[in-house]
Amino acid sequence: GVLGMAELLDSTTLNESQKEYVDAIKLSGEALLSVINDVLDYSKIESGKMELENSPFEISNCIKETFDILRYKALEKGNQLIVKIDERLPAKISGDKARLRQILVNLVGNAIKFTDKGTINVEAVPLKITDREIEIRFAVKDTGIGMTREQINRLFQTFTQADISTYGKYGGSGLGLAISQRLATMMHGNIWVESEPGNGSTFYF
Repeated sequence: GVLGMAELLDSTTLNESQKEYVDAIKLSGEALLSVINDVLDYSKIESGKMELENSPFEISNCIKETFDILRYKALEKGNQLIVKIDERLPAKISGDKARLRQILVNLVGNAIKFTDKGTINVEAVPLKITDREIEIRFAVKDTGIGMTREQINRLFQTFTQADISTYGKYGGSGLGLAISQRLATMMHGNIWVESEPGNGSTFYF
């Protein structure tokens, strides 16, 4: 309701100051909604109430939807979004498209957040293909600020960001990576990161 009314207000004739105020309302509302969704998702996972769907979908479409969601933020930071899907992957797989997209949105969103005027690459490579099962390794690579070993060790803790002084200023609930880790585990996978300060980060899952 708050976001909807802010959108309606934004479509009216506003002076420059009023436009700034409305934009602040929308940004704050979206940030609050993101935190609420993270807390609800984490609560579902912890209580064992979250169930994964299993239906056919296209990996390329899932990544495209991720980019569509985050394209505006990437443009604001001057970032380029690039995708590379291994040709050995089948056109369609069965799984939970929404939860896979949620992991990608978390990781690509973080990459955009910590990268200025750089590139974010998303890659999908098959590690194992059988008649009944496929194991895919996704990689989200950025050219951002990177992390130290100490920061990496804190990443997947709930309500924790890598570093208060450096990462805290970028906002967020600190739940996104913890949720992504648990979703990857529910899909019989895992998640890890390789990074160096000043040389960007690559998240694999």
